[in-house]
Amino acid sequence: MELYHIDLLSRTPIYEQLYKKIVELILKGELKANDRLPSVRELAKELGVNPNTVSKAYNQLENDKVIYTLAGRGSFVSEIKTDSIKDKAMADFDSAASEAMNAGITEEELHGRLTALSAKISEGGNNSDRA
Repeated sequence: MELYHIDLLSRTPIYEQLYKKIVELILKGELKANDRLPSVRELAKELGVNPNTVSKAYNQLENDKVIYTLAGRGSFVSEIKTDSIKDKAMADFDSAASEAMNAGITEEELHGRLTALSAKISEGGNNSDRA
C-alpha cells in the first residue's frame, strides 16, 4: 500500500483526504520536520488524480503551516507542534458531533460509532468516509 493512499470512491473530496493523510503521517512520525514531500506532479501521477487536486491540498497545508515550500526545491514538512494539529482535529470533531446531534443522532449512537471507528483503525483499516 502506498504511503499517500486515498479512496477514490469516498464522498470526502480527494484534496481533503490527502490533507488528512499527510497530517496523519506527521502525527504517526512517518513524516518528520523538513522531510521533502513528492512534487505536485509526482504525487498526482502516483494517485491518478489531477495535479490541481494535489496543489489544493498542498496550498491548504501551507496555509495551515503544516508544510512550507521553497521555490525550485519543493514542499517540506514544517516544524510543528502536534498539539496544534490535535487541537484542530478536536475542533473538527466537535463541529461534526454537534452537527450529528442536531440531525437527531443520539449520544449513544455517536459513542457506538466512535468505538467501531477506533476498532477499525486499530485493525489497520482506513477511516475514510465511504458512501
